[in-house]
Amino acid sequence: LQAKYVGTGHADTTKFEWAVNQHRDSYSAYIGHHSLLAYSAIAENESMGRLRYQFMQKMLAPCGKPPKREDE
Repeated sequence: LQAKYVGTGHADTTKFEWAVNQHRDSYSAYIGHHSLLAYSAIAENESMGRLRYQFMQKMLAPCGKPPKREDE
């Protein structure tokens, strides 16, 4: 299942990785569904193109920098 759907996680998935997957999934849904993007644009009084760009920028690092691992 993990090979086909990357965001499903596995036993070694950290809390940070899970949160990043959730945020990216949400942003991709906002971008991919026209009605969600239009609703957000009206609510924030921004153009749809600007919001699409902002969501794509937020997908790069939605939760900030990853924490240091103990094994490194």
